[in-house]
Amino acid sequence: MGLLPVEEALNRVLALCRPLPAVETAVGEALGRSLARAVVAGRTLPPWDNSAMDGFALRAADVTAPGTTLRVTSTIHAGQRPTVAVERGTCARIMTGAPLPPGADAVVMQEKVRAVGAEATIDEVPRPGQNVRRRGEDVDEGQTLFPAGAVLGIAEAGVVWSQGLDRVSVHRAPTVAIASSGDELCDVSDAPEGRIVDTNTPVIAQLVRRAGGEPTVLGRAPDQLDAVTQLFSKGLGFDVLITVSGASVGDKDFTREALGSLGVTMDFWKVAMKPGKPLAVGTRGSTLVFGLPGNPVSAMVTFELFVRPALRALQGLVPGPPLLSGRLASAVSKPPGLRHFVRASVERRGAELWASPLQNQSSGALTSAAGATHLISVPPDATQVPAGALVDLVPVSWSG
Repeated sequence: MGLLPVEEALNRVLALCRPLPAVETAVGEALGRSLARAVVAGRTLPPWDNSAMDGFALRAADVTAPGTTLRVTSTIHAGQRPTVAVERGTCARIMTGAPLPPGADAVVMQEKVRAVGAEATIDEVPRPGQNVRRRGEDVDEGQTLFPAGAVLGIAEAGVVWSQGLDRVSVHRAPTVAIASSGDELCDVSDAPEGRIVDTNTPVIAQLVRRAGGEPTVLGRAPDQLDAVTQLFSKGLGFDVLITVSGASVGDKDFTREALGSLGVTMDFWKVAMKPGKPLAVGTRGSTLVFGLPGNPVSAMVTFELFVRPALRALQGLVPGPPLLSGRLASAVSKPPGLRHFVRASVERRGAELWASPLQNQSSGALTSAAGATHLISVPPDATQVPAGALVDLVPVSWSG
């Protein structure tokens, strides 16, 4: 199987993804999630004509010139229902949000009224409908507020709550198993001299969580085929299994062999990109399987470009990653053949984004990812990209 172009590899990943089933979730816990069912209004809002401000409710036809004096017959506070109608020559003191009394068709703000006792002198000529919020001007009963597929934000949550609803139907979060291997690795809590701390597992778990998934760390296997196979088998009941390291062709790289023995059908292996070329993707049943390379930055970059879009697609969200346009702050050079993703920090200068490539681009050095806010996508056939050139930028979710 040859090297797949990045775009084709991503399309093949997304073709394996379908939104997960719906779950009923508390509105406050569903922020950022995709609605599995439309939200339909069960009540009209506002439920009656009401005042947009503190003032005096009156009949606009009664005030034909500034200085007109009307008799105040009642006061209406928010939460009260009016009991006295506004008739010719009268008005009502009214507070913001209070229902408009029968007969009134306008509200004059209190700053435009001189009130003394039971009389109010109106210092402006109102128009019908002035400072009145009409019944149903926000929502009508039966109206579709948000269609299936809409993302629930804070404002949307407020609208749902205003309908007296405290739960919505959203696509459930994908469950994600994470497994790693490597004789040279140890846990951060037990790191003797001469051993390498396994940073891939906790980093990938955090990236999964940031992408909306629910990570479960299965552990780490030694570089033995039986041990790797046994560990991977524990992840095949999850929506997604992510294996880290062992996806290449070294003597102790057992990922492909182990997955094959477990009945995983490989869709592709190896992508025409750097870093992250030895990426494996396959399925077994409903489980989507990613074999990420072991170099820390390679694992992070392949997660951004392939795993994160898949996790979003499983949640019914727009997959991404979004491409932005910016300019190079300094030249980039590379050999032809692979699409390079260059870590960079991006700043805005006026209306444009300017990307500064980080000095260290080693895929084995985590410090080369720290400080990166974007990846510069350098096309396969490009060898020299001068400073000032327009380039595609991919935001990274690991940026602080």
